[in-house]
Amino acid sequence: MQIAVYAFDGMTMFHLAAPLAVFGEVGRQELAAGWDPVVWTADGQGIRTAEGPRIEDLAGPEAMEEADLVVLPSWPAHLPPTNEALAEGIRAARDRGSRVAGLCLGAFPVVDSGVLDGRDVVTHWGAVDQLQTRRPGLNVNSAALYLDHGDVLTSAGTASAIDACLHIVRSHLGSAAATTVARRLVVAPHREGDQAQYVARPMPEPGGVGHLGPTIDWALSRLERPLSVEELAAHAGMSRRNFTRRFFEVTGSTPARWVMARRLDEARRLLETTKWPIGRIADACGFASVVTFRQNFAAAYSTTPTSYRQRFTQPGG
Repeated sequence: MQIAVYAFDGMTMFHLAAPLAVFGEVGRQELAAGWDPVVWTADGQGIRTAEGPRIEDLAGPEAMEEADLVVLPSWPAHLPPTNEALAEGIRAARDRGSRVAGLCLGAFPVVDSGVLDGRDVVTHWGAVDQLQTRRPGLNVNSAALYLDHGDVLTSAGTASAIDACLHIVRSHLGSAAATTVARRLVVAPHREGDQAQYVARPMPEPGGVGHLGPTIDWALSRLERPLSVEELAAHAGMSRRNFTRRFFEVTGSTPARWVMARRLDEARRLLETTKWPIGRIADACGFASVVTFRQNFAAAYSTTPTSYRQRFTQPGG
């Protein structure tokens, strides 16, 4: 997949590095060919980053014309109007079937192009009001980490760009590939797109955050079992009320919703990497029946477990 990442004078190195790190790791880990991103500018000239160092040897707008994925990682902090050439390029990319991603303030040029008219959009929480007034007919979501319409994706603040890029990897290459990239970058492999922007800490890795880390690890090792809020709270040595409040602070999710998301994550991994029957996967992931598993899977991913497996099965799995 050809990927074109837009850069401009004065952008921060982190905003540029987020998509380059995620998509570049796909190639470095030999998960798929052709995922090496190309950085381009409006005039093909180098840029000076906000931190001072210059970046040279960049492509010009022609990189956008050939890309399967066009990424706008940010936008100047004073939020200038998008010039018509860039807006037209975004529209043309979407119209020819390419995917467009506006990360953080990069949602602004995407919105200016008109490809999100009448649809939901997200950006950094500090720029929600400005985006809301930018173009009539927008529905600005002030909380989500990222929103994906299939053809166009937008994400919230800086760290959410990594979540959005991992989501793109997952949607094209599967959960196992996204987890491999996340592990190499030492970030959480999956945060839901509609998880709140305001989470105090990201999803902990095994060995997790503070007092809840052992309980989270314990739950992940027992997904085949029922896991009630009371049982989780008892393991953590907390009251249900205190546990639920603290759990939300750590994960941005309720315990029940978090457990369901982890069950579905594990189900996707097993669909990709094993030949187990659907019933065995449902049992291993703690679903009461195959019907319940299929219903929850279809609600989350808009496809059936069988269709997902056909798309993402790894050779020899």
